[in-house]
Amino acid sequence: MRIGVMLAYWPWYTPAQQLELALLADELGLDSVWVAEAWGQDVVSTLGVLAGRTSHVGLGTAIMQIPARQPAAAAMAAASIDVWSNGRMRLGLGLSGPQVSEGWYGVPFTHGLRRTREYVEIVRAALSGKRLTYEGQEWTLPLANGAGTGLGKPLKLLAHPVQKPIPIYLATSTPKAIEQTGAIADGWLPFMFAADGADEDLGHLRAGAERAGRSLADIDIAPTVNVALDEDIDAARDALRPFLAFYMGSMGAKEKNFYVELAERRGHGDAARRVQELGLAGDRAGAAAAIPARLIDDLALTATPSTLDNRLAAYEAAGVTTLLAAVHGPNRTDTLRALAAAAHG
Repeated sequence: MRIGVMLAYWPWYTPAQQLELALLADELGLDSVWVAEAWGQDVVSTLGVLAGRTSHVGLGTAIMQIPARQPAAAAMAAASIDVWSNGRMRLGLGLSGPQVSEGWYGVPFTHGLRRTREYVEIVRAALSGKRLTYEGQEWTLPLANGAGTGLGKPLKLLAHPVQKPIPIYLATSTPKAIEQTGAIADGWLPFMFAADGADEDLGHLRAGAERAGRSLADIDIAPTVNVALDEDIDAARDALRPFLAFYMGSMGAKEKNFYVELAERRGHGDAARRVQELGLAGDRAGAAAAIPARLIDDLALTATPSTLDNRLAAYEAAGVTTLLAAVHGPNRTDTLRALAAAAHG
C-alpha cells in the first residue's frame, strides 16, 4: 500500500504548512501530495506552486470541484500542471455538495451521475489532443445553433501533457456514483473510509468495473484518511475532533449532509445528528466534544506509535492501494515521518 499526503485546505493548514509537508513528502519518497478546495484556496494555483518546488512526488487534486470549471478548463489546468511537473499530475474530480455548487458557484446540483460522466468524457476528449466536439445533455461543444453567436468551432488543446493519459480519479459516496466510478475512472477517492466496513462500497465499485470489462485491480483505491498519532490515544482523538465536527456540522444543510449520512450508514446516526445540530447552531466546541471515540476510531486513523503498523495493515487488508493521509495534531511532521517509515517497511 502506497502512502500519499492530503494537504487540508486553509485554514486547517496554512500555506507555509502545506509547503512544508509537500517538501517533506518529496524528501521522504512518499507516493503523492493532494490538494483540496472548498470556497477559499483553489487547487490549481496551489499545485502550480508545488509543481515548481517538488521533484518526484505525484501531484493530485482531491478534489477539483466540477461546478467550479467548465470541463475544458479542467483539462487545460491538468495539462498545464502535468507539463510543469514533468508528468506527475493526477486529476481528482467531484461534485462537491448542493450548498457549495448552488450557493458558491450558482450551478444546480442536479443530474449528478450524468453530469459527472459527461464531464469526464469531455476532459478525456480534450486531453486526447483531438478537436473537441461533444453532444450531451449537460454540455454541447461547440454550442448548438441558436445558443450563441454560431461562431464557435471545434478547437484542440495546444498544450501537450507528458502523461498519456493523465489519470482521472472520482470522489463519490453513494452506491450508484461509486458504481459509475468503477466503470469510468482510474481511481476512487472516498472520504471517511472505514477499514473494517468497506465491503459494500467495494462491491459497488467492483460491479461498475466489471460492467466496463475491468476489475478492481484497474482502479487505484485512494481514500483520504484523517490521521492522528500520539502516545496518548485520547489526545490523538482530540486532534481530529474539530475537523470531523466541521464536516458533519458545517459542510451541508440539515436536510442534506453527505458526511452525516455516511456516519449514519456506519451506525453512528444519533451521534452524527447531534454533532450536526450543535454545529449548525454555531457551537463548534460543543460539536467537537460530542463526537464519540468510537465514531472517531471508525472513520479516521487514530494510533499510538506502537499500534500504527496494525492500523495501516487494516486499510491495506480492506483493499486500499494508496492511503492519502491528512495528518492532524501538533506533531504533523513527526506523524508524516512515521507513516513514511511504515510504508517503506
